[in-house]
Amino acid sequence: MGNNVTEFILMGLSQNREVQQLCFILFLLFYIILMTGNFFIIMTVLRSPNLSSPMYFFLSFLSFVDICYSSVTAPKLIIDFQVKDTRISFVGCMLQLFFSHLFGCTEIFILTVMAYDRYVAICKPLHYLTIMDWKFCSLLLVFCWLGGFAHTFVQTMLTVQLPFCGPNLIDHYFCDVHPLLKLACTDTHVAGLVVVANSGMISLSSFVILVGSYTVILLSFKTRSSEGRRKALSTCASHIIVVILFFVPCLFMYLRPSTTFPEDKIVAVFYTIITPMLNPLVYTLRNTEVKNAVKILWIKRLLGRNRGDPDRKFSVLEQPRLYQFPKMVAENSQ
Repeated sequence: MGNNVTEFILMGLSQNREVQQLCFILFLLFYIILMTGNFFIIMTVLRSPNLSSPMYFFLSFLSFVDICYSSVTAPKLIIDFQVKDTRISFVGCMLQLFFSHLFGCTEIFILTVMAYDRYVAICKPLHYLTIMDWKFCSLLLVFCWLGGFAHTFVQTMLTVQLPFCGPNLIDHYFCDVHPLLKLACTDTHVAGLVVVANSGMISLSSFVILVGSYTVILLSFKTRSSEGRRKALSTCASHIIVVILFFVPCLFMYLRPSTTFPEDKIVAVFYTIITPMLNPLVYTLRNTEVKNAVKILWIKRLLGRNRGDPDRKFSVLEQPRLYQFPKMVAENSQ
C-alpha cells in the first residue's frame, strides 16, 4: 500500500478557544522557566570550581538534554495555540518523532548513569576517584547518546515505513508512535509489540536499575553517621523525585499495547515539559552545594561588579577544574 499522506494535522491539547488562550500563556511561561532554569544550571556547573564532580558533570548534560527535548515539541505546541493552521509535514512529523525519542531515551540513560554515580560515591567512596574518572565518565556519556540513537533509529524506521492513506488527523500535540500507528492503514499489531519491546522495556529496565540502585544506597545509610546520612539522602532525594516524575508517565505511555487514551496528551506533558522544567528547581532547592555555588558564583560576583571590584577570587580561570573533589566525596560518604 502506498503513502498518500504528505502532511498531518495536530489536534493539540484542546479545541476550546478560551482554553487555548489560557494554555498559551501557561505553556509559554513553562517554556521560559524551563529554558532559563536549565541554562542557569549549565552555566553554574561550567563556571563554578566547586561543582566539578561527575554528578554535576552529568547534571549539566541532563539540563542540556532537557532543553533539546522540550524544544522539539514545546515551541510547536505554543504556536499552535495561536494559529488555526496546525499542520505539520510528513518529513517534519518524522523528524519530530526522531528527535523526541532521541533526547527522551538519552535522558533515561543519563538518569541511570547518575544513579550509578551516586551508588559509587556513597557505597564505594574510597574507590570513587579511581572508578569515576574523566575517561570513564566521558565513555558513559557517549554510550548514553549511542543508546538513544539506536533506540530512536529503530522507532523511526518502524514508523516511517508504514503506509498512511488517510485520515491524517493526529489526536495529539506532537508526532508520537501510538497516534501514528493508529492512523496507519495496515495491521500494526507487530509494530505495537516492537514499540513495547523497544520503548517500554528500555523504560522499565532503566527504572528497575534505578530503583535497585537507590535501594542499595538507602540500605547503606545504616552504617553512616547522621551527618553523612543527611547529606547523602539530600542528594539522592532530588534524583528520586526526578526519576518518579519522568519514568512513571513514560511507563504509562509505552509499556502497553498500541492503543491511545484521552489521557495520553496530559501524561505526555509531564515528561516533555513539566519534568524538564522542574529538574533545575529540584536540584537547586534540595542541593546545598548547588545553592552555595549559586550564591558564590552569581550573587557575590554581581555584588562585586556593582561595587566596581574585580572580584578576582571568583575567577574560574584561576581555579582548579575537573575532579578536584576528594574532600567533597569524603564528606558526603561519612
